[in-house]
Amino acid sequence: MCDSLVTVTDDGILFAKNSDRDPNEAQCLEWVSAADHASGDRVQCTWIDIPQVAHTHAVLLSRPWWMWGAEIGANEHGVVVGNEAVFTKGGYAEKALLGMDLVRLALERSRTAREAVEVIVGLLERHGQGGPCSYEHPRFTYDNSFLVVDPGGAVVVETAGRAWATEEVRGRARTISNGLTIPSFAAAHSDPLRTWVASAGVRCRRTQEAAAQAHGPADLMAALRDHGDTLSPRWSPIHGGLRAPCAHAGGMLASSQTTASWVADLRGAPLHWVTGTSAPCTSLFKPVRVDAALDLGRAPADRFDAATLWWRHELLHRGTIADYGALSSCYREARDHTERGWIDAPPAPRAAFAEGDRLERGWLADVVAARRIDRRPAWVRREWRAIDRAAQIGTVRPAVAPAGAEPVPPRM
Repeated sequence: MCDSLVTVTDDGILFAKNSDRDPNEAQCLEWVSAADHASGDRVQCTWIDIPQVAHTHAVLLSRPWWMWGAEIGANEHGVVVGNEAVFTKGGYAEKALLGMDLVRLALERSRTAREAVEVIVGLLERHGQGGPCSYEHPRFTYDNSFLVVDPGGAVVVETAGRAWATEEVRGRARTISNGLTIPSFAAAHSDPLRTWVASAGVRCRRTQEAAAQAHGPADLMAALRDHGDTLSPRWSPIHGGLRAPCAHAGGMLASSQTTASWVADLRGAPLHWVTGTSAPCTSLFKPVRVDAALDLGRAPADRFDAATLWWRHELLHRGTIADYGALSSCYREARDHTERGWIDAPPAPRAAFAEGDRLERGWLADVVAARRIDRRPAWVRREWRAIDRAAQIGTVRPAVAPAGAEPVPPRM
């Protein structure tokens, strides 16, 4: 599942998004240069190929490892797009364009938010949407909504099959989660049961309030880290931690994990703050620009790989979340202090990623030394044992012990 937010300030536009996916579905940051293409060229998207255009713009993408498309992205002209899964009454099509493909195609083919909306709508009408939206669960599919922004404004696009509706953002803030929100379109197309399982309404109300009160990137980072009314995540047997924007896997019907987060500051020269890692509550937001590509090393996949940024962070994330309140205190203040300094005086992206890696190594050592008990509900612990086995990861795993027992040192 996911949440996307836009805040309209007196100085311009702020955007934020959490991408919620399968817990082992690593996401990579990818810079793609502008390019010219020959007449008759085609582009291979995730499931189908379509005609290519004469010119594609430079883009920065946050992309699930196995997809061509992206969950979040920006282009060289200051257009930013995020998408959400939405659940509708109609039947879902066979393999066609995924919502994530439409995000990337819109960014590659537009100079403004309005042009991006036209690209999404035109491709949707021509090619449709559909096909497996999960690598682990190939029968899982959905329709999509989009939040499309540029420095001058924002538009919401909601879809059901090849049908669509748009709404220009007029007020101080607008957010979308995993449900249709344009009233007449939602009344005609929404599947209320699947929307409820996704806990879309609860999250959308929380993000709307947060976006309305935001004044800068730090406020939206805090919104993406929100666990609800408590510091630590709260799990439901039905949908895990999906009742808050910072989602944590552990539900029996829905088990999504926030696998990447992004804040875009379009008040002037666009500056993007990205985690490149899962769980914003355990991550650092680092500054990046579309026109300054970084080599972040080998791209991750769905198995633990210490040579990749995303999986290195999973040691910290999966170690911390066993007792978030206690273990995040090992580094939460230092993380926030670092980000405040970076926001006041943004460092070079390469330096920020290097410093973030160094800091996280130290924080991981502190989490290991803290020797805590896993305090999550039993069904959540079972779910995560299976997730860890599938990823072949040896995590920092605090012991589970009866009340009053002495903690056992965690294992690496």
